[in-house]
Amino acid sequence: MLLLTSSKQTISQLVLYLLCAAGYVRAARNAPGQPRQAITVNAFELVGNSIASGQQVFLGTEDKVYIVDKTENNPTQINGHPAWAAEWSASSQQTRPMDVITNSFCAGGSVLGNGTWLNVGGNQAVTYGGDAAVSQLGGAPYDDPDGRQSMLNPCDGGNCDWFLAAPMTTRRWYPTLETLQDGSVIIVGGCMYGGYVNDAAQNNPTYEFFPSRGQPVLSPILQNTLPVNLYPLLWLLPSGKLFVQSGWKTVLLDMDQNVETPLQDMPDAVRVYPASAGSTMLPLTPGNNYTASIMFCGGSNISTEQWTQNWDIPHWPASSSCVQITPDQSPNYVELDALPDGRTMGNLILLPDGRVLCLNGAKIGTAGYGNTTFTIGQSYADQPQLTPLVYDPKAPATKRWSLDGLSSSTIPRMYHSTATLLPDGSVFVAGSNPNSDVNTTAPYPTEYRIEQFYPSYYNQRRPEPQGLPNQLSYGGSYFNVSLTLADLFGNVDSVQTANVIVMRTGFSTHTMNMGMRSVQLQSSYTGNSDGSAVLHVNQLPPNAAIMPPGPALLFVVVNGIPSVGIQVMCGSGNIEKQSMMPVQNLPSSSIDSQQATGQKQISGTSFLVHSARNWLAFTMKYVGAVSAILLF
Repeated sequence: MLLLTSSKQTISQLVLYLLCAAGYVRAARNAPGQPRQAITVNAFELVGNSIASGQQVFLGTEDKVYIVDKTENNPTQINGHPAWAAEWSASSQQTRPMDVITNSFCAGGSVLGNGTWLNVGGNQAVTYGGDAAVSQLGGAPYDDPDGRQSMLNPCDGGNCDWFLAAPMTTRRWYPTLETLQDGSVIIVGGCMYGGYVNDAAQNNPTYEFFPSRGQPVLSPILQNTLPVNLYPLLWLLPSGKLFVQSGWKTVLLDMDQNVETPLQDMPDAVRVYPASAGSTMLPLTPGNNYTASIMFCGGSNISTEQWTQNWDIPHWPASSSCVQITPDQSPNYVELDALPDGRTMGNLILLPDGRVLCLNGAKIGTAGYGNTTFTIGQSYADQPQLTPLVYDPKAPATKRWSLDGLSSSTIPRMYHSTATLLPDGSVFVAGSNPNSDVNTTAPYPTEYRIEQFYPSYYNQRRPEPQGLPNQLSYGGSYFNVSLTLADLFGNVDSVQTANVIVMRTGFSTHTMNMGMRSVQLQSSYTGNSDGSAVLHVNQLPPNAAIMPPGPALLFVVVNGIPSVGIQVMCGSGNIEKQSMMPVQNLPSSSIDSQQATGQKQISGTSFLVHSARNWLAFTMKYVGAVSAILLF
């Protein structure tokens, strides 16, 4: 504890003490702790009621998940109509209704560089059963104007809500969004009025930007991939080009020149809605030189002319094919390990340890719903996939998918299901509603139950790194992250494989997590003689196309065990051209020679004593910091 024992102590000494004290306080505030323990790992747990069925979800703060539904007759009311949106708290597992105002049915979404979330498009105003309303400006019974641009600034105070931005130039039902290098968003595709698939009379084969850059721009790939060009699959690549996949076609889009360069046609299956394969950009790391590879799994091998509603689509087997493309290096797809069995609507969720979780979906059929003699209720899919899978891209070929030890859910997650990573490393799961309006007695009913899935690492003691920043620049000075011997699981050598990971969790809807990506920061290390260590960590690479500006989660992973993620701002926090700075050279990696020749590992009682001693020392420093401030 800091004590002021002499009147001769100078102001400069006091300032020095207080600066040290402030450092301890900041470290305490920034250090992530331990999550609550799960009942069982590799399993699901019910954690609340979503109020609005989770057709769209995203993580807005470290504690809050935002849920967006279509206009329908949900039982919870807000402002004189059913609630079509909600906010769920991870800490309390409580949900509050929100007012999304317009019909957000099958909208798209992403986060801007300033942290504001954008929900774009959606369906026309409707009445009961999803039928078109008399007026598109609102009115009984739902007062739900035609879908347009809604915005949200997430909060933890329970007082934020959706507000409307200027509407787009045209209607877009089923659009896809991606955040760009300056923190603006590109909005691609969609249709005017909706349906199971698109058609020429309502096609919107264009893209535009928010904030607006003018009139929409025509896209040849969206013109030429009818009728399955809704929710095209998009990723901003490190080259600055946009990867676009629609129908069976694939292109690279130069957004500055509006030039599309064809790549190989998609093999094996249609991946876009309503075939609805899982898809993700795999982690960008120093080891792969921040080169993007994109993975697709499942979907449906249905030919272009078969996309009609006059045959038994719900019993068509889903594809088990998985493929990957590295579009900045090659125009060609390569085959990956196939899924154990076919899956449509299976979300692929990036985990902070580098693996990919696959969950939700069905074995047969496609996304969508309708009223035919062969639908299951109204569902165009059947035989739910209740057991998740884990894909390890570092495992040997033919052994990358695993079901070992994974427990099944009891809740079918069919059309309109969602999933997103949470800061504690678990996965939030919601939704399922292949119905035109609320139907709690259908074979696949409107689903309000929320689950969390706990990966294998969840109940492990988590690293508690000190010194994490709250903002990351593009290039610039490195920062230091301190790890105790306890954080290194009793072995200082564990620092050699420790990683710092930045993750955007994305906007989840229709088997996509728009904007989801994972970037490993370059780092070196210093191992200390007491068994602790310091990671020297570069900022983001000086290329905003690798990790676009905006909020993200920051994890430190030791021995495959992630810390609890903290939310950081990537870039300036504004929608603007981001500053790129030179990358500072990192110190050479080393481990103190005394530690190297001495006792590297401790275990059992000694490890507990050492951990307790470190915790006590930290507590004393923290108390001393507070005491110093009070005495000053």
